[in-house]
Amino acid sequence: MAKRVGLEVTVAVAEAVALCRIDMAGVYPITPQSHIAEHLSNMVADGLLDAEFVTVESEHSAMSAVIGASGAGARAYTATASQGLLLMNELLPIASAMRLPICMAVANRAVSGPLNILNDHSDIMPQRDTGWISLFAENSQEAVDLSIQAFRIAEDQDVMLPVNVNIDGFQLTHMVEPVEMPTQEEVDQFLPPFVPHATLHPSKPVTMGAFSMADYFTEIMKAKDEAIRNSKKVILDVWEEWGRLFGRSYKPVESYKADDAETLILTMGSMGETAQLAIDELRDKGVKAGLIKLRLWRPFPFAEIKAAVKNTKKLIVTDRAVSFGGPGGPVFSEIKSALYAETTRPAIYNYIYGLGGRDITVHDFVGMFEKVLADTENSSADTYEFWGVRE
Repeated sequence: MAKRVGLEVTVAVAEAVALCRIDMAGVYPITPQSHIAEHLSNMVADGLLDAEFVTVESEHSAMSAVIGASGAGARAYTATASQGLLLMNELLPIASAMRLPICMAVANRAVSGPLNILNDHSDIMPQRDTGWISLFAENSQEAVDLSIQAFRIAEDQDVMLPVNVNIDGFQLTHMVEPVEMPTQEEVDQFLPPFVPHATLHPSKPVTMGAFSMADYFTEIMKAKDEAIRNSKKVILDVWEEWGRLFGRSYKPVESYKADDAETLILTMGSMGETAQLAIDELRDKGVKAGLIKLRLWRPFPFAEIKAAVKNTKKLIVTDRAVSFGGPGGPVFSEIKSALYAETTRPAIYNYIYGLGGRDITVHDFVGMFEKVLADTENSSADTYEFWGVRE
């Protein structure tokens, strides 16, 4: 039976990954992810985890190592953040093109410059189009659950794609929260041994990541796109099974007091729970406010987004990253694109907030609602604003 314990979130994630019986971890330490690397390394050194912990000299080497290990048939894991994820960028599309079910934690952190070690989503947003399945955790329990689910999703024979789990740096990674940690027996029941589609071995040579001329490259890219789109069915099945086994349900888009809401706000990651308090405060004032949380970033849940906002008048989309010179934040752009062809859609507002770890409070979320509700002519819709910028 699951045991309820208090753990730092990064330590809890490392413990969850160990329960998945990984064969290999290649992790280069970088704040605020380092505790995942440290704890996995300690468990291997202490004989608590029967795996290889590969000491690498950079994040580029870390991703290279897990690609090689996964290609050889190992259940492989890594973790990173910020500049480390950017250093991996060259290899991320290779991992997905080779259909390697690598799992990775991203302890989301602002990208330099200037140098900043605190949280926003500017590291993961540039990786949107690398072919990885991408999930966002809101709290410690979700970080643990999604880390285990990631292996089940990635290794499904109908998926065979890498998965990243996003965990807000410091605002989540370094918090000590209560978590129900599944037992080894429960995880073994949920996650079968990894059976690779093909492996690199001298006795049975195969080619992985070969050169492709123009006459095949487009078809390969289309196959990759179809694979990640089709993975959604497996993701939903895995989440349904998890709910049956552990009593905690997950959906691509989750809601809070949204059924009759006339104004909705959309969040990703750890800000969702703060936003919930704002919704409660606004409801007490008679405002029909609601919240939707985007759990599944890739593949993008078009149908669920459309269903979630179909009856609302105004939609506030929040972003923790900047698309410099673009039409707004990256999530805002995705939501507008998803709703573009709808005959009726809400007026959409975009606030870019919490960059570089700046605190966002319940008062800030209430302020966003108040500003949007005051725009009775929707004159500020379809535009973006940096929230809380000092004059």
